[in-house]
Amino acid sequence: MKTSERVEELGRQGMHCSQILLTLGLELRGEENPQLVKSVAGLAGGMGFSGRTCGTLTGAACLIGLYAGRGSFEDEEDYRLRLLVTQLVEWFEDRFGGEYGGTTCDDILDGKSSNMLLRCPGIVTETFQKVKELLVEEGLDLAGDL
Repeated sequence: MKTSERVEELGRQGMHCSQILLTLGLELRGEENPQLVKSVAGLAGGMGFSGRTCGTLTGAACLIGLYAGRGSFEDEEDYRLRLLVTQLVEWFEDRFGGEYGGTTCDDILDGKSSNMLLRCPGIVTETFQKVKELLVEEGLDLAGDL
């Protein structure tokens, strides 16, 4: 199944952008983690449906953290986390900020909830592809055995 089709399928099931990104990332790893997916629901709609920073961007940062973040006190901090999130944010601002006048949900939707179905699936799909590209460029294993 193509990524865009999977994004649309998950959206029809009621998942929000941030949740879709984490689900896709977990699927790459052959994993399921309903609690993790549930935890990023608070990023939906621009952080609790406040219209602020796009849930796709914040969810993508969380997805990068799944691959490059610390999981315990014993883990060493991976220098790539900050680098990757910075690259993601810069790319997202360049790619979508200009097109929509900013990177908040309100900017992207232009005050029209109907724009969600028109714009968000493509933004999620493109952002997921960019996250994968960034991870591979930094030598992170998409299958999850880091």
